Amino acid sequence: MTSDSPLQISGAALRRGDRELWSGLDLDVAPGEFIAVLGPSGSGKTTLLRAILGLERLSSGSIRALGSEVRRAGNRRIGYVPQQRPLPPETSLRGRDLVGLGVDGHRFGLPFPRRGDRERVRELVRAVGAEGFADRPVGELSGGEQQRLRVGQALADDPGLLLCDEPLTSLDLANQQAVVRLIDHHRARSGAAVVFVTHDINPVLEHVDRILYIAHGRFMLGAPDEVLNSAVLSDLYDAPVYVLRAGGRLVVVGAPDADDAHHHHHDEEPE
Repeated sequence: MTSDSPLQISGAALRRGDRELWSGLDLDVAPGEFIAVLGPSGSGKTTLLRAILGLERLSSGSIRALGSEVRRAGNRRIGYVPQQRPLPPETSLRGRDLVGLGVDGHRFGLPFPRRGDRERVRELVRAVGAEGFADRPVGELSGGEQQRLRVGQALADDPGLLLCDEPLTSLDLANQQAVVRLIDHHRARSGAAVVFVTHDINPVLEHVDRILYIAHGRFMLGAPDEVLNSAVLSDLYDAPVYVLRAGGRLVVVGAPDADDAHHHHHDEEPE
């Protein structure tokens, strides 16, 4: 493993009760690398991100993020983009205030924004193309607009490692493409590593360097063509699975809980 790796996972295993989600996981992520994490619901994709964030304790092994052992207190230079879940319509928080939580939300006491904080929020709002709705209550915004703001919040501390937990769920194609461009632009500009959990590889496939596919307590790690093929997925699922290309998209047929667009159910609880 290299000392400048944004993420180093060694011999990691994680159990839930008497079920082992995965074990023997070694992953050394290079600066600027884009890793997609795939697999059926319940396979441990979200749990892997939670372990990197220090919110789940490994059964064995270790995780180092940005040069330090992960700890429950977290690391502000790890950015996190959650699933797109609509905020309640009555939420009155302005769009720029949601972004601002990533800038000053870690400080205790009364919210007296510093001048530098206000300028940073303006930069982030501009970077995610949210100037037109930043002063509106977030409860009035569309799912795509809310997700742009969440990306801005995640980028507040210029993270060297960006974790994305199915951030495209429920977004239309145009908003999926916009969110992916924002994430990839940060990766390209800053050299940040991206670990991107998704139920559909197609929106991010052109950006992906390697895929970690987890299924039935086993996993495969490699370049997209090495992982997304019929032989590998049939072995992981221990059942016939076929990977086809149709209309420029990858189609997986036969994998449990995958439809014809390689969608897996996004709700990973319980695992």
